[in-house]
Amino acid sequence: MTSGLDLFTARWARAVADAGPSSMTSAQVSALLGELAQQLSRALRSTPFDPSAGYRVGAALVAADLTGPAAIERSVCALARLPADLGYADSEVHERLPRLQGALAAGYAEALGLRTRREQEAIGREALDARREAERALRESEARFRTVFAGTAIAISIGDTTGRVLAVNPAFCALLGYSEEEFRGGKISDFLHPDDLPVVQETISRDLVCGAEDRVVLDTRFLRKDGEVVWAHVGVCLVRDEAGAPNCLVALGEDVTERHDLQERLTYQARHDPLTGLPNRALFLTRLTEVYDDAPDSQRVGLCLVDLDGFAQFNDSLGHEVGDLVLVLAAERLAGCVAGPGHVLARLGGDEFAVLIPDAAGSAEVVELARRILSAFAEPVAVGDHRLSVGVSIGVVDRTVGEHGGGVPLIGQIENSEPAHLMCAAHLALSWAKADGRRRWAAFDPERQAREMTRHALAAMIPAAVEHHEFLVEYQPLVALPDGRLRGAEALVRWRHPTLGLLEPEQFIGLAEESDAIVTLGRQVMQQAIAEAAGWCRARRAGEEPVYVSVNVSARQVGEPQLVEDVLATLEECGLEARLLHLEITESAVLGPAAHAVSTLLRLSEAGVRIAVDDFGTGYSNLAYLRDLPVHELKLASRFVHGLHPSDPAGSVDERIVAALVSLAHTLGLVVIAEGVETRAQAERLRALGCDLAQGTLLAAPCPPEQMARLLRSGDRLGPV
Repeated sequence: MTSGLDLFTARWARAVADAGPSSMTSAQVSALLGELAQQLSRALRSTPFDPSAGYRVGAALVAADLTGPAAIERSVCALARLPADLGYADSEVHERLPRLQGALAAGYAEALGLRTRREQEAIGREALDARREAERALRESEARFRTVFAGTAIAISIGDTTGRVLAVNPAFCALLGYSEEEFRGGKISDFLHPDDLPVVQETISRDLVCGAEDRVVLDTRFLRKDGEVVWAHVGVCLVRDEAGAPNCLVALGEDVTERHDLQERLTYQARHDPLTGLPNRALFLTRLTEVYDDAPDSQRVGLCLVDLDGFAQFNDSLGHEVGDLVLVLAAERLAGCVAGPGHVLARLGGDEFAVLIPDAAGSAEVVELARRILSAFAEPVAVGDHRLSVGVSIGVVDRTVGEHGGGVPLIGQIENSEPAHLMCAAHLALSWAKADGRRRWAAFDPERQAREMTRHALAAMIPAAVEHHEFLVEYQPLVALPDGRLRGAEALVRWRHPTLGLLEPEQFIGLAEESDAIVTLGRQVMQQAIAEAAGWCRARRAGEEPVYVSVNVSARQVGEPQLVEDVLATLEECGLEARLLHLEITESAVLGPAAHAVSTLLRLSEAGVRIAVDDFGTGYSNLAYLRDLPVHELKLASRFVHGLHPSDPAGSVDERIVAALVSLAHTLGLVVIAEGVETRAQAERLRALGCDLAQGTLLAAPCPPEQMARLLRSGDRLGPV
């Protein structure tokens, strides 16, 4: 079976064979290219990546005399198919490919140039030898020199030290399209491109005529008689007389226009995205660095980082061809928004684009650009028979060149530099735009970044804090509204942070839920709360109804396979009845998890543990779970309680909502608990609406276990009666 590498080698061999004749047989060419293909394949997957294999392959092509007029161009084009033939699909391989293509072309050009220079030097030596020989044997030397001078394909001109032309050979005439008579008496500088003339004159005057060097080599442009530009690789030699004084200048040139154009194309390809034609990440970062290197500190730089929302769905559902067309159309729409002088629009990779405003007038200009971009993507994109709604999220940043921005440089960017900080800030702002709902722009905000960095720092400290038992549990009484008696207590965890002091749950619970730390922390709180509640039961007076403890359980905990066994084992170990443990679970935890979590709740309920839905009314609108799942209590969100206004009790929207929720819960046989009760008026309205229990600062604030135990011993009523 033909391998991908064999297929690539065969395609390459055909391309090179079509480029021109070679001194090698087709079998030899195939064998050589097979070895070179293996080197290129290894280079694409090497770690670390080293493009020098491409350089060596380019040199090997020249050494094998595979130098037909289009050999290198077709080799570079063939190399573009290597990842596809070998099945390499990851983006890293495709990002390496332009560098490997450039290295191949560079190695080819260097080797071919070296061979050409050797030929030039040999011809030059022969020409000079012929001149010396002419002094000794004029007739023989003259004939030999004329043979070399007139017959070689290398363009040769001879001039005095002022640059006046003394003689040119037919190849030089053919190079520029002038006759020998048109050259004679003129200066070589008359035929140079005006932009290159100062550099050439300075080089010859400084290095040759003044005696610093006997030979200089340079690439320069000439103007042909028909007006076209010709690139030539020129070597200029200084010939001295018998006394060592400068006598004349001999210039040998080769037309390298095609090679130069190829190098320009390869350079363009290495610095531009092949799909959209936009500058790629490398060129964009180069331009960004140049702005910071050249601009004054007071100059403002604006950057919009644009990401297509949901682009992966187009690729996955409609195929990569449609995805590529979406990218092309997106690039066209972005280009229509970028009209300022010096603005740089680039595709950084994937579905991420960037717009650089190197001399922004201020934040307003950058924000206005972001708004134009959002407006440009308001209409669907037509791709064949599909009309696709393509939204964008945009990260916006604007600052002066001399301003030290926030953020840590991204890996792979220009590390430890202001351009890197600018890119990092834009990426951060882009992530905010996506987190805030997509299809919008977000500006970089140092204060928000500081808060997030603090948040990340706290998240990193939580596992160690759990291990070192830095968390403590307080209890807030749950009071019966009809009689004001204490019926239960909610366990509330606090973090005794070594430097920040006592932290409330909302400052760290969300962070703990993002990792496995919430499972360990939840287990610790559960064990402590059950042990405390068991102590309350043992200490109660005869005939008193025991007080239950309510513990919050996260969605991660509900999904833990060992939750039921851990809870039941702790209840048995501490001697607490299962009915005196209430587990508070959010609506998302009830509806979001898979069947395993539902099974967990059913098993806990069957064991006697009561289940309460916390923050009821703020989550899912589907209420079927109240009928189908083992739910015993509803805790009304505090936002409804705060909306109970005594000035308009009958007409309050929140009051009607509370009344409806209480009625619904009682219809289903559920107990209703109101959170966040802060005023007597709120408590009275809740009692009038039939709410069963309440908690809040009006009734009692969260307190340490010892204080909770004293409340229980006192038997005092806590609510308004």
